[in-house]
Amino acid sequence: MAEFYTQFSCILDVGTADNAKRAERVRAEFAAELHREEGGYPGFAMAVQPEIGPGALWLYSDEQGEPEHVIGFVLRCAEALNLAGVWGFSWSHSCSKPRVDAFGGGAYVLDLGARRSIADIDCSNFVHEQIAREPAEAAGERS
Repeated sequence: MAEFYTQFSCILDVGTADNAKRAERVRAEFAAELHREEGGYPGFAMAVQPEIGPGALWLYSDEQGEPEHVIGFVLRCAEALNLAGVWGFSWSHSCSKPRVDAFGGGAYVLDLGARRSIADIDCSNFVHEQIAREPAEAAGERS
């Protein structure tokens, strides 16, 4: 049986140790809401990394990560902690055995101050879109 994974590892710097503690409360509230509404839990783990910086939060998943949960959490932190600047992360989709369409990944870039996505990419969608577009462009070259 094949095992499917969504993995990532990134740092969200919330600036101070106090903000890191506040971010832990934001995550607890986020987790409670997910449990109430979906019966699930955040698809990422979080640990404060003071050796990197006083407000460094390590967000990661080694198996079943949920990039959308990371985005939701980060935007909530941006609001609660009045964060600004640009932040982003990437993830991978992989499989323990070779399977067609089982590999890929993606990335998001967020404007924390505006509390919105600036750009995102899903590698699988990118490949399919490029392949679908290419025949039309190749036909134009033959004309």
